[in-house]
Amino acid sequence: MDRLAGLRRGPKQGIKGEAGAVVQAKKIALYVIVVFVLYTIITSPARAADLVQVGFEGVSSAAQGVGDFMSELVK
Repeated sequence: MDRLAGLRRGPKQGIKGEAGAVVQAKKIALYVIVVFVLYTIITSPARAADLVQVGFEGVSSAAQGVGDFMSELVK
């Protein structure tokens, strides 16, 4: 029962042990990703723009595929 009470208090209170380590690891990973993205944009903006364009094209293609599937499903 004590353990559930600690979980109900929220993320700032009651996080200890492994759960706290996981939260810290996620924060560190997020910071590393943000720093890497900023470094990539600053050092090579043209390459970063190309990568973003490729990403958007991939999302667009996936959405087109889902749309085609739904259209065929309705027929």
